[in-house]
Amino acid sequence: MSTQPEEHTMKHHKRPFAGYQAKTFLWQVSADGKIGTVTLNRPERKNPLTFDSYAELRDLFRSLVYATDIKVVVVTGAGGNFCSGGDVHEIIGPLTRMSMPELLDFTRMTGDLVKAMRACPQPIVAAVDGVCAGAGAMVALASDLRLGTPAARTAFLFTRVGLAGADMGACTLLPRMIGQGRASELLYTGRAMTAEEGADWGFFNALHESETLADAANKLAAQLAAGPTFAHGVTKKLLHQEWNMGVDEAIEAEAEAQAICMQTRDFHRAYEAFVAKQKPVFEGN
Repeated sequence: MSTQPEEHTMKHHKRPFAGYQAKTFLWQVSADGKIGTVTLNRPERKNPLTFDSYAELRDLFRSLVYATDIKVVVVTGAGGNFCSGGDVHEIIGPLTRMSMPELLDFTRMTGDLVKAMRACPQPIVAAVDGVCAGAGAMVALASDLRLGTPAARTAFLFTRVGLAGADMGACTLLPRMIGQGRASELLYTGRAMTAEEGADWGFFNALHESETLADAANKLAAQLAAGPTFAHGVTKKLLHQEWNMGVDEAIEAEAEAQAICMQTRDFHRAYEAFVAKQKPVFEGN
C-alpha cells in the first residue's frame, strides 16, 4: 500500500512561522529565521495577561510543534517588566461573576498554556526583568531556561488574592526547580523571590544587567538554535517525562531516545566534522 497520502498530510501540517501575526503580544523572528521572540506588550500595566492573550499564547505554543523554521523561542516583556500576571480588571473581576463550569474552563485554559510550553519541542528562554508575578511567574517557570536581572522580582502571589498556591502546575514544577521547602514558603506566603535568591536557588540560570538582558537571551537562543535541534527536542521531552518514571524506566527511555538520535544526519555530521577536524554545522535533522 502506498504511503504517499500520509506523507503529504504530514508535510501539509508543517509550516513556517516567520509570518505569524500576533494579536495580543509582539512576535518577532530573527534574521536567520530560527529564533522567535514573544514580547508581552502592555508596559503601562506591567504586561498583564488577558483571556485573549492566554488563549493566543496557548495556541502559538501548540502550533510551534509544526514549525519548519523556529528552533528556539524567547519570551520577554516590554518596558522593564516581564509580566504582572492576570489583569485585575479584565480577568480577576469577571472571574468573581462566573459559574463553576466557567471557572473550570478558565483554569484549565491557563494550565493548557503551561502544557503547551512543555510539549513544544523548541527550548524556551525566558528573559525576566522587573515584575514577574502570578501567571507571569508560571510562564517563566514553564520555560526551559531563565535569565534574570538584579531588578527581577518573582512572586507566586496567588494566596494574596485568596487562592491556593496550586495554580497552573506550580505545586509540581516549582519544587522541582528550587526544592520543596523553598517552594512551600513562596507558595504559602506569596512573597517575592529576589533575583539573588532566584540565582542561588537555581530558578535563574544567570543574571544580567537590564540593558544587556535581551542580548544575553538572544545569544543563548542562538547557541541553542545552532545545536542539534531535533536532539534538543528529545532532551526537552525526557526532562519533562522522566519525573514520572522509575530509574530503570528512565534509562530505557533514554536508550531508545538516543538510538533514534543516532539515526539523524546531525549525528553523522558531528562525526564527519570531528574526522575532518572541523566544527559541525547542525541542521536539525
